[in-house]
Amino acid sequence: MNNFSDVGNLMYLDMSEIDPGEGTSKPDFLIQATAKKLNETGGRNWLPVIVKETGEDEYEVIGNFFGYAVAEVAGLEKVWCIIAEPDAETVKITKLLTQEKIPQINICTASYDEIKAALQYLIEQPGTPLKGVKLAVTANRIDEAPRQYWQSLQPITKLGCRITRGKKLDTLKAVFYTDPMPLPEVIKDPALLDTFNKTQLQKMAKKRGLSGYSKKTKADLIKLLSA
Repeated sequence: MNNFSDVGNLMYLDMSEIDPGEGTSKPDFLIQATAKKLNETGGRNWLPVIVKETGEDEYEVIGNFFGYAVAEVAGLEKVWCIIAEPDAETVKITKLLTQEKIPQINICTASYDEIKAALQYLIEQPGTPLKGVKLAVTANRIDEAPRQYWQSLQPITKLGCRITRGKKLDTLKAVFYTDPMPLPEVIKDPALLDTFNKTQLQKMAKKRGLSGYSKKTKADLIKLLSA
């Protein structure tokens, strides 16, 4: 190992030195047909494979898995590679840049434009379960919802935008995740309590000296949180 001094370099590496990593899910037809064309045009992968260094003369693919699979099927002994830093964030952004991973946004803090763009991407996918979901209506209702404290996407099913549990809600998980803001110290609007799940309410109640949370203690919790 040379302390990753090759980071950023374009190198012509032996295939035997490269671990394929997680591989590609592309159909065999695409791999086989592309490998044939690659051999017919000189056998050079003009789109480099992105690798990280794992040891002395040892590498692992972290981006352009398709290109590596094509080179392997084509029988190439060497392949052009770009050496990337080995940290997790570099691996993540590399997969995003090579479109081998779908970017996700935090629905708790996303802007209206981000929400609309993400929904549009899902709605336009072939065979989407979101058929019949109206883009503008759904984007508006999500944007206007008190979503900053959501711990899951479940509250979307209560917004009246034709997104129900099951396939429709699961589809949203491809582009949305939840990373809620810290629980508030003060709640001026009692109606906001309905946006919290049971675990969140129990934490708030315990923090205010209540032994638990129930409908009976809701009035006491409202008084405590609005003080």
